[in-house]
Amino acid sequence: MVSQLQRLVPCPAGPLQVVALPPANALTTPSLTLSLIIPTYNEGQNLVPLITALVDILEPLLPNDYELIVVDDDSPDLTWRQGLALGDRVPQLRVMRRQGERGLSSAVIRGWQVAQGRVLGVIDADLQHPPEVLQELLAAIQAGADLAVASRHVEGGGVSEWSLARRVLSRGAQTLGLLILPGVVGRVSDPMSGFFMVRRQTIAGPILNPKGYKILLEVLGRGTIDTITEVGYVFQERQEGSSKVTWRQYLDYIHHLLRLRAGGRLSHLHQRFPWRRFLRFGLVGLSGVVVDMVILYLLHSTLGFPLTRSKIVAAEIAILNNFIWNDAWTFADVSLRQRGWSARFKRFLKFNLICLGGLVLNVLVLNLIYNLIFGQRWAYLANLIAIGLVTIWNFWLNLKLSWRVTQVK
Repeated sequence: MVSQLQRLVPCPAGPLQVVALPPANALTTPSLTLSLIIPTYNEGQNLVPLITALVDILEPLLPNDYELIVVDDDSPDLTWRQGLALGDRVPQLRVMRRQGERGLSSAVIRGWQVAQGRVLGVIDADLQHPPEVLQELLAAIQAGADLAVASRHVEGGGVSEWSLARRVLSRGAQTLGLLILPGVVGRVSDPMSGFFMVRRQTIAGPILNPKGYKILLEVLGRGTIDTITEVGYVFQERQEGSSKVTWRQYLDYIHHLLRLRAGGRLSHLHQRFPWRRFLRFGLVGLSGVVVDMVILYLLHSTLGFPLTRSKIVAAEIAILNNFIWNDAWTFADVSLRQRGWSARFKRFLKFNLICLGGLVLNVLVLNLIYNLIFGQRWAYLANLIAIGLVTIWNFWLNLKLSWRVTQVK
């Protein structure tokens, strides 16, 4: 039987770099299929039920072919010691006690550095990530995906009891990510997820430099990720312990985005552009242009209202027109799974907020062109140019954020 001392894994030093596994031979330790990292800090109350659930799920799928690595940041509640005690009945469990470093993202990478798995994964210790979703993540990897992400924003996903403020913060962070680093953040529907599996070979080699809690950003930004599969899951409310999320984490997230944007090896950022959906969105947008132009003509030229005021009213009516058509046609596959007036209203609210952001830009560009370039003669041509400049804004953000109702039972 392995002693508790043997289960206490030394923390690696040096750069945060995952190395490739050596070729299999008689002299090397056989690799495992999966190494699942569990970063912890004061999670002693949750560790036993979590490990029990993980073993119950993984043992039938990968008998003796996986490992669980708890990486604890020297918790005051001695989470690491509880992990060692669990090892007496869970031989697949190893524990790392970090005393000189802190932070979830670096803890995950330190765990990956000592892992023996060909597939590397991470799951939170607070039971907010349902362990049963591991079956679908593993199936996606076995089917050929380089990265399998548990997402709150695809079919089957959602959150249980989030307040409006928390939803706004989450969506705001994602929107900011799309603006700063669209090639990375836009590859998945839930870039804030901390629950995923990735093929070791896709992140082995480059020195990783994460900031804060969002390790998935680093994987997407510096790994050679090609095929991605997303699996829906419902984010659960914490039952024991306290949340580690503070305003500092949001600042770290912004810093991380800017650092990835400024440099680093951002490879394999290509993705399949949804041309058919974009074409539908564009055709709906053209109908909105007609509505916008007609209303603007009636208000400004016929009734004599000021241009800016007329533009705002015309644009809002066009937004309503566009939402109705997009909901019934462009995103009909999503709308059919989110029936009811409440769900429809939430989609419209998100769509409207995104389009209103574009409207602010539209009005600024319209007045700039109308007053400074065309000399107050070509109001309608100026309006057409302004509409064209915000089309990409509206499509991209609506593609990533709208038609996703995350409140579930």
